[in-house]
Amino acid sequence: MASADVPPTIAWAGDRIRLIDQRRLPAELVVVEATTVEELCEYIATLAVRGAPAIGVAGAMGVALAVVRGEDPAAAGERLRATRPTAVNLGWGVDRALGAADPVAEAQRLAVDDVERNRAIGRHGAPLFASGANVLTHCNTGALATVGWGTALGVLRAAHEAGTRLHVWIDETRPVLQGARLTAWECERLGIPATLVADVMAAALMRAGRVDAAIVGADRITANGDVANKIGTYAVAVACHHHGIPFYVAAPRSTFDHTLPTGDAIEIERRSPDEVTTIAGVRIAPEGIAAENWAFDVTPAELVTAWITEDGVFRTPPGPDVAPAP
Repeated sequence: MASADVPPTIAWAGDRIRLIDQRRLPAELVVVEATTVEELCEYIATLAVRGAPAIGVAGAMGVALAVVRGEDPAAAGERLRATRPTAVNLGWGVDRALGAADPVAEAQRLAVDDVERNRAIGRHGAPLFASGANVLTHCNTGALATVGWGTALGVLRAAHEAGTRLHVWIDETRPVLQGARLTAWECERLGIPATLVADVMAAALMRAGRVDAAIVGADRITANGDVANKIGTYAVAVACHHHGIPFYVAAPRSTFDHTLPTGDAIEIERRSPDEVTTIAGVRIAPEGIAAENWAFDVTPAELVTAWITEDGVFRTPPGPDVAPAP
């Protein structure tokens, strides 16, 4: 983050895990601790810690916590995986820790590695944006979605710190408002000019010529380049395609799942209807009305202009061993 008073999103603390409780932002910055695997599972499930890279490291730290507590790490790993099925990074982190001789050391290494990879994503992606660009974002993809720095918002942060003048349109991101609560908070702290808008305003902004590009993160990217991301991402991509606007996806290689051929094979997390029928605990819908709450949608690869990773910018879906075109 921009200032020393903001701790890492998630960190190992000897025999426990410390994390920013993102449920309480932007009202207050609070760090909580998970001393058991069950506590960590609850924090992941309730979005105290969220964002694919961050929960990937959380998965590894959860396995490490089980080892420290003398619990079965494999059983702990299965409990952790079950909390959020769409983001591939969670299972990836669990597997990395389970396969390591020292899960604690591996979890700490992955945390350091996350920040380095995110900075590399930023370096590769920043030149895609010209000075004066208006860039639309969806959900939260900054430091709070990672251990530090960020993916899609990390690209814009890198461009901003390099002197590129940018303005960010922040989709509020219903129903849990990660854009309004978290991305807006990060942009303010980083000094990046930004304006919050309702999700339903994005297409109108594009039609008015007020959006030059969109950039989002990802929770899982399949072998053909299909992208699972926060619900509403597909609508942004369709609107960009209609208006001839670049639509970029920024994610580390750990988010790519080459075991799945297309996005049709991705399990989409269904969350509580209460997230749709209430806002900040206040009910906005009639009692008894049914509500559906898909946490993610899938954007087809043909709508993606480029995939930005720590290895470079790919104009075609990157395979596991494919280098970016020069």
